[in-house]
Amino acid sequence: MNRFGSSRVGRRLVLAGGAAALALPFVRLRAAGPGFDGDPFTLGVASGCPTPDGCVLWTRLAPEPPPSTSFDAPPTDIPPVEVGWEVAEDEAFSRIVRKGSARAVVEDAHSVHVELQGLQPHRWYWYRFHAGTATSPVGRTRTAAAPGDDSGGMAPLTLALASCQQYEQGYFAAYRHMAREDLDLVIHVGDYIYEMSWGRRLVRRHGTGIPTTLREYRDRYALYKSDPDLQAAHAAFPWLVTWDDHEVADDYTADRSPFQADAAIFRRQRAAAYRAWWEHMPAPLSAKPRDTDATIHGTWRFGRLADVIVLDGRQYRSRHACFEGKRGAGLTGDCAERLLPDRTMLGAAQERWLDRRLSQRHGRWTIIAQQTVMAEIDRGRDATPAYWMDGWDGHPAARQRLLESIAGHQVENPVVLGGDVHSFWVADLKRDFARPESPAIASEIVGTSITSEGPAPQTVERLLARNPHLKYGRSDRRGYATLRLQPDAAEIVFRAVDDVTDPNAGIADLARFGIENGRPGAEKA
Repeated sequence: MNRFGSSRVGRRLVLAGGAAALALPFVRLRAAGPGFDGDPFTLGVASGCPTPDGCVLWTRLAPEPPPSTSFDAPPTDIPPVEVGWEVAEDEAFSRIVRKGSARAVVEDAHSVHVELQGLQPHRWYWYRFHAGTATSPVGRTRTAAAPGDDSGGMAPLTLALASCQQYEQGYFAAYRHMAREDLDLVIHVGDYIYEMSWGRRLVRRHGTGIPTTLREYRDRYALYKSDPDLQAAHAAFPWLVTWDDHEVADDYTADRSPFQADAAIFRRQRAAAYRAWWEHMPAPLSAKPRDTDATIHGTWRFGRLADVIVLDGRQYRSRHACFEGKRGAGLTGDCAERLLPDRTMLGAAQERWLDRRLSQRHGRWTIIAQQTVMAEIDRGRDATPAYWMDGWDGHPAARQRLLESIAGHQVENPVVLGGDVHSFWVADLKRDFARPESPAIASEIVGTSITSEGPAPQTVERLLARNPHLKYGRSDRRGYATLRLQPDAAEIVFRAVDDVTDPNAGIADLARFGIENGRPGAEKA
């Protein structure tokens, strides 16, 4: 058996190794005591899905990362581990307000998902876990404002937008800076891990091949989550998360993969990837996969200020148009299949769900977080248009239905967030992109990648010149975006590290934009 097989850990749960202390005052790594071979909390802690009275708390017991105590078929004689948890009003845990225990079982890779309730709205809390005599790093989380709370119902909300963190192409210095920001929330819109190795300048290595099994996906997540800067950002704020393609396989659509012709084999691979994703995310039990499927889309309300809708644009989408019989997808001129009215990015059920949510929104701002660029982008080089089939341009009828839903329900201040394309973008979303004079009905903000290489700057300049509804684009820097929502305006800041290959890189603001209440379309600040 190779070093990733179960023979490495035998039939007992070996918890070994250690993680570096994180560079934040409220994140401390405490020494493991007797009863463990080492620190069991090497993958850190996290929180997510904030509500006015709670959130989801997460950790996973693991040995030195990676590899981990991962199994494709878990042994039946590894007992559950009791994991205690505490939530306090202060970092010193002198005012503990909730505590309890959870069972970490081998079937879930010894991950823990605590669905916390009974907290006060719109305030910070600190949390930690215990296993045996070991204590986890301390995490900090924040509950959402309550709609009827006079003091917090319209309180500002500041969030960061992140995506696309190819481990080999750079260090996660962006997360080190993010963890020190004054944020309430982080939204990650996909490509949390990469299953493949690619790029021109690799500064560190996955160390293994492309994962296809549950054990291999678990170990890939353990590698990424061992990064101290990523751990710091998770421990600093609650997160909302969705996935894109690299959590499973590049450019996959629903149950089809460009790299696995056997649909049954790929469905098993997708089931393994979905399971490993849930095991490593601060996601609720309702998102736990059932065989090959998982329901991860949802809505979160932040007082009377904002509704945040998180979508799943991979699990249900139509296969790539215009690429029948070809491997993968890419740019192509138009074809009849692209324009078919039944093509979908979200699936019929999720589209109906989204339409209902848009009709029932409550906040001053409606934030729609999804994977990629929604605006139409003609990528042709001459009079002939060309479109990217792995994005919304491969599903224009589905995009039109979504935009018509926004317009038809008169959604107040809709802002679409995206990632995937490894570049910053600002766009006006319109019912008819062919009419530059037509009004915007929503604003679009796309964040660059944390590390993944972007397109050539010349490409961005050409697309800006060809598509007048694109108001800003930049691809040469890695980082994230922040969005501060207030009752009368939203402020967007694009932040980028100086050098993604330097783990100690500094960070700077590249551009600022503003959106006024009642006026769709972001403007340069």
